Amino acid sequence: MNHSPSDLPMFMTRRQGLRALWSAAAIACAMPARLSFAAASNARTNSTRRLVVVLLRGALDGLAAVPAVGDPAWANLRGHAAANTDSGAVAQAAMLPLDATFALHPALKTLNQWYLQEELVVVHAVASPYRERSHFDAQQMLESGGDRPFVQTTGWLGRALQAAGQPAVALTAAMPLALRGAEGASTWTPGGHATNQQDLMMRVAQMYGDDVPLANSLSQAMSQQDMSMAAVEGPGLVGLAHQAGKFLSDPQGPRVAWLEAGGWDTHTQQVGRLGRLLPSLDEALAALRNALGQHWKSTSVLVMTEFGRSAVLNGSGGTDHGTGGVAFLAGGEVSGGRVVADWPGLARGQLLDGRDLKPTLDIRRLIGPVLQRQFALNTSGMERVLPGAPTGLLDMFRT
Repeated sequence: MNHSPSDLPMFMTRRQGLRALWSAAAIACAMPARLSFAAASNARTNSTRRLVVVLLRGALDGLAAVPAVGDPAWANLRGHAAANTDSGAVAQAAMLPLDATFALHPALKTLNQWYLQEELVVVHAVASPYRERSHFDAQQMLESGGDRPFVQTTGWLGRALQAAGQPAVALTAAMPLALRGAEGASTWTPGGHATNQQDLMMRVAQMYGDDVPLANSLSQAMSQQDMSMAAVEGPGLVGLAHQAGKFLSDPQGPRVAWLEAGGWDTHTQQVGRLGRLLPSLDEALAALRNALGQHWKSTSVLVMTEFGRSAVLNGSGGTDHGTGGVAFLAGGEVSGGRVVADWPGLARGQLLDGRDLKPTLDIRRLIGPVLQRQFALNTSGMERVLPGAPTGLLDMFRT
């Protein structure tokens, strides 16, 4: 049976009809962009601090990103192997020095600049408590914050968000484990352009501007829709990082964002593959800072990966699954310009099982201070978010 608009009072009030029409149009318009900041209207979004977590899935080789060129065993371990290719020789010569022991890969120019500006901390020989070689299990532990796979079924970031009552956005197709447990966590992926539904919503908003409750509801929905349609047309991680910065800069947007990138499982031809991956990461982090603008000064950016890679290159010019790796903490309030490491050494007898960089720092010691800075959780709150975690690293941020 069909009904004309004049029949609406038989089934619902005119305001109810408009709300239903608006909701349907908003859903149809927002679906391509997949933006929905759950519970945003009730969340405490007035915090001035921002947090971005970047997960590099597949396992970044920390010894390639941050080589220990000052370690006496480095030359025999990696130096000669890298120099066997032209690109490797160029990279070896162009390393960006950090201190007497460590340097940055030449593709990480933005990170080097932040280091010189004392806005980047490099944390080396770091890992979760995981000591096997499964990507799936390692990522589960890293995202959940547990000390064994599948002990925790929600994520450390999700638990922190829930405790603080804050929303977050993951710029991913599916909700990552790290954000599970947070009612205010949503996902976003690039969508389409403006549609006819947007024009309809604008007209309805103009018609009923004098209806304060309805106008406020429409304004909130339009704000979210404007954010979804402001998506940047950009390639891969760079475009997503820029969009994350835009979301976090919006007065009505979230204060926490999650980014991730795959492809870091470099079993073959690692020098060439990292020659493409690392510049993209560096450009993405630069795009994030540019999009954040003035908010960079109160933003923390944590870059991590599930485990390191073997210290010695394999026969295919790549590295296999390892243990100790590297993490980065950047931001305007970070006490940077230094490498934090209890360095275990690279001599054969110093390697874990004779093949891996030995981890000497639990990555939860880095995650803890980041969460404390962002959410100001008390001791019991931190225990619920990171149960059983060791004491956090000190002096990660300027006071």
